[in-house]
Amino acid sequence: MEFEPFEQAHQKFLADHLAHRFGERKGRLLRGHNFAEKLLLQNVWWPLFGNFDNLHPEYEIYDWNRKSQFLDFAFLTPYGRFGIECDGFQSHIKEMDREKFSYALNRDTFLTGMGWKMIHFSFDDIQHRPEICRMLLQLVIGPHMLQNAPSSAISISPEEKEVIRFAINLGKPIRPKDLTSQCGINFRTARKRLHSLAEKGILRPIGRGTVTRYYELKPDAWRCLL
Repeated sequence: MEFEPFEQAHQKFLADHLAHRFGERKGRLLRGHNFAEKLLLQNVWWPLFGNFDNLHPEYEIYDWNRKSQFLDFAFLTPYGRFGIECDGFQSHIKEMDREKFSYALNRDTFLTGMGWKMIHFSFDDIQHRPEICRMLLQLVIGPHMLQNAPSSAISISPEEKEVIRFAINLGKPIRPKDLTSQCGINFRTARKRLHSLAEKGILRPIGRGTVTRYYELKPDAWRCLL
């Protein structure tokens, strides 16, 4: 299958949205979709999706006072609404006073309450460390990324997924007794779940000889949550 080049797809993407917008919504798209926003699409979005389906640039939303605001991108699916923002240090930190800072936090909290999932990337990461942005975007929107989700015959139970989430949040090798206090299960069940994940190649046993003391997450373990 031959994929459409990014530049050609990007031009069509903008043209389609401009054709269906009028007034300030159209003006905002012309003014607001610049180098940083295009780079986010090129370095982060396009390598994962290969298309712009359900993605809307400079998407208008309203705050609690019905004040109009624009998200850099909105990804609208039957399964959820995601707001994606490219934050430049100069515009979002240096030029932000206390009132604007408070408003930005309150806006995100309001949108969360309205069912949005907000995703923020720094321009520096988009430009120099896009692999981090792709990993985080895939982790958040993973259930909707069927096109690029790695195929696997491994079956992961809901209980095992909870273990993986806990291990990620723990940030260090996990022990059976960590699970007993976190999940309210006995030591034998905790050890059984960790051993099962090790057999599936998601955890790496750490110990001496045949005695395992800890289990360490392998680098791509988070993909099992997609």
